[in-house]
Amino acid sequence: MADLAVIYDRIRPDEKMLFEALDDLGVPYDKVYAPHLTLTFDDQGAQQVPWKVAIERCVSQSRGHAVTRALEAFGVHVINPAHVIELCGDKLATNARLHAHGLPTPRTGVAFDGDAALQLIENLGYPVVLKPTVGSWGRMVSRLNDRHAAEAVIEHKEVLGGPQHGIFYVQELIDKPGRDIRAFVVGGQCIGAIYRTSEHWITNTARGARATNCPVTPKLADLAVKAAAAVEGEIVAIDLVEAPGRQNEWGGLVIIEINHTMEFKNSVATTGVNIPRLMAEHAIRLLV
Repeated sequence: MADLAVIYDRIRPDEKMLFEALDDLGVPYDKVYAPHLTLTFDDQGAQQVPWKVAIERCVSQSRGHAVTRALEAFGVHVINPAHVIELCGDKLATNARLHAHGLPTPRTGVAFDGDAALQLIENLGYPVVLKPTVGSWGRMVSRLNDRHAAEAVIEHKEVLGGPQHGIFYVQELIDKPGRDIRAFVVGGQCIGAIYRTSEHWITNTARGARATNCPVTPKLADLAVKAAAAVEGEIVAIDLVEAPGRQNEWGGLVIIEINHTMEFKNSVATTGVNIPRLMAEHAIRLLV
């Protein structure tokens, strides 16, 4: 057993690159397949957890959060900690924390009833974006251009039922220049960034957006690092957009969301930064 573990539930290109980085560094580590992991909260359980540090890489947010909670009970330093997963895994929680720290986001509102949601949308003004509070890869995100669209989507959510459908998380639609920015923060430093460009209004590489290098300006680095610090994230990706006409100390940049288990496979060659190696080195420093 090693002092370091990588917890995963699917081996994607990102995990392969992280394994290769750790192998190149020559540091012993355990590959731990989360679905086969069992823990008991007693002395026997403590013997099953030899790790000092673990990198959580589960695709399933609920599984990754649960595993992290359990490992922290045995004194394991998990990257990222459970409270970070809770904040970053919920868009409402993220936005509330960013607002509390005075960091810029699109105009955002939340309602808890269909009629109130429609009134909120009317107050914000069309077009708006209606998002699930929990989700990734641009799924279940709706662009509402007028009242007819808003009424239809709200009715669908109310009929579908379920706890998440009863929370209406609404943001203004930023007229971005056909792209957004993903900035990578590791150990309190902005190590690189990419533009994600698409003809579609959802600029996500999972939806076909093209990744190119984005220069890390002092303003971009400052905002990305402050966003990571606001949620206490050790290894995170900050998604931002350039908001025309928005006046702030970061040149009009606003934060869309923060990713606690970031994907980076399209970004290493694009930025020229060995992101998985920097992730591995951060974890190794915590072993001391």
